Parts: sequence; structure tokens; C-alpha cells
Amino acid sequence: MKQSGSTLANLDLNLLVFLRELLRARNVTRAAENIGVTQPTASAALARLRRHFDDELLVRKRGGYVLSPLALELDAQIEPLCEAAERLFTTAPFDPASTQREYSLLMPDYVLEAVGEPISRALHHQAPGAKLHIMLVTGRLPTDLVETLRLMDGLASTPNARLRVSGMRCTELFRDRWVCVVDAATVPAGWRALPAAELRRRPWVVPHHPGREYPSTAPLAPLMASLQLVPDVAVRVDSYRATPYFVGGTDRVAVVQERLARRLGDRTDLRILDCPGDPEPIVETLWWHEKHETDPGHRWMRETVREAVRDTPV
Repeated sequence: MKQSGSTLANLDLNLLVFLRELLRARNVTRAAENIGVTQPTASAALARLRRHFDDELLVRKRGGYVLSPLALELDAQIEPLCEAAERLFTTAPFDPASTQREYSLLMPDYVLEAVGEPISRALHHQAPGAKLHIMLVTGRLPTDLVETLRLMDGLASTPNARLRVSGMRCTELFRDRWVCVVDAATVPAGWRALPAAELRRRPWVVPHHPGREYPSTAPLAPLMASLQLVPDVAVRVDSYRATPYFVGGTDRVAVVQERLARRLGDRTDLRILDCPGDPEPIVETLWWHEKHETDPGHRWMRETVREAVRDTPV
């Protein structure tokens, strides 16, 4: 790379914008269209970048262009660099009372049922003009979680290996525990916990179950292993909230989060019993991309959500 005169003061930072779009599009014409400049302007920018880096950057191959090895290295660096520059030049004091910002959050319906209302109230009380876009997890999490959370404000999820990667940040929201829900007529009145033998005997209602076999990645897999139990899955339903409604009037069992089960307090036909085997606690966590870490508006949202959940009784 040529170094003559290449101090920051001598650089045209407009080239950074063009370089990012060029690496995205891998085509000069499309890059020009995407940033709203003419073809001659884009060609001149490419020529300047090639002189600066002493590299072709775009290499013609059969069927189009590909990035040079150096361009591939730049491609891995350009997004965080541009995002940092955008934050630097757009940083302003954040005022919740006047913000019109929209926050996008991805969460399971169980979390929405358990703490959605206090979160909504807290955000609205402090920032009445703020917008919310709540998206429900309806099955497996997105394949590329890091890239998904680069474009969103947060995800509520229990910890797993896919989230414990570089670029992710998190804070604990609340803890919960697993309980069993059964039809009251199918258990003795004095039972406080459901025996393991009953879990083995009864057919199960399971949320977000992908197929016939109970997956090793399921939240209750460690409990199943400790009890040497393979659930007989009778009902699969793509909702945590709907799970208990397939228990009443049957001998089925649903193992659900206690905060969700307590919402059924007016259902006298159902019983909530402790699980056998002392399952691990549920640790619901808010995850976000590191690009949001120092954003004042995002920090306010994280702290407000965490405080609202902390003050919510089980």
C-alpha cells in the first residue's frame, strides 16, 4: 500500500462511503446507483482507491467481478469502521421525552406474556414518542444471529452457544423455573411435585418442537437426560402461550415456565406442580450487537427494559 501523503488529514472520507458500497455491490455501476453518483464519478473514485491501495480491488473474472485478496480483507473491516464513523458524527444528547426513535426487539411469546406489559409501560412513560417493533420468535432463531442483531436493537433469549460469540453483548433480564401443568382431575390433591414416573407415562405437549424426536438442543434436554426420559410428544404447537391449553381435559403434561403458568391462575381445572429432577433455572437474557454498545439511546432502552423487568413480580 502506498503511504505518501496518506495521513487522515489528506484523505477524502467520501472514498470510504464509495469503498463500502463497492465492496457490497462488487460492481462499479451498482455502487454508483446505490450512493447516487454518476458513472464517471464512481470510476474516478475507483481509480483513486486503486492508486491509494496499490491494488486492483475488483478483478474481472468470467461472468463478472470478484474481490481481490486485499479487498476481501477490507470487506471484513469496512462495516465496523463506517458504523463507528456514523455514530461519531451523529452523536447528540439523547432525550427520551422527545425521541421518535423506533426500537426493534425479537422475543419469544413467553417473554412477551411474562414481562411485555411492564416493558411497554416503562418505555411509554419515559419516551411517549418512541416506537416499538416487536417480532416474535416462531421457531428456531435466525441462522446468522450476529448479522440479524446488527440490524435490530435486541433479542430476548436464554444463553446458548450461538449467542456466545464475538460481537455480542448481553445483560440478564430475569430468572424463571420449569413447572409441570396437568389436568387437576388426573393427580391426587396432595401432590406438590409430579413424580418422574408420571412424566414418563404421560403424553406431552411441547412448544416449537421440530419433529418426532425430542431434540438434544431443546431447553429441557438436560432434565430429560438426567431422568433417562424420552417424551412421548402428543401435541406440537408453535407457541409457548398456547401450550397449557392442550392439557385441560386430558392426561397430557406440559412443562412450561412458571411465569407463564401463573398466568393460568383462574383455571381451576389445571394444577401447577414442581418438576422432578431439579432442572436448571431459566435465565432470560437481552442480547444486542456491540455496535449499539455506546449508543446513548440504546443504552437508555436497555436500562429501562432491565429496570422494568426487575420490578415485575413473579
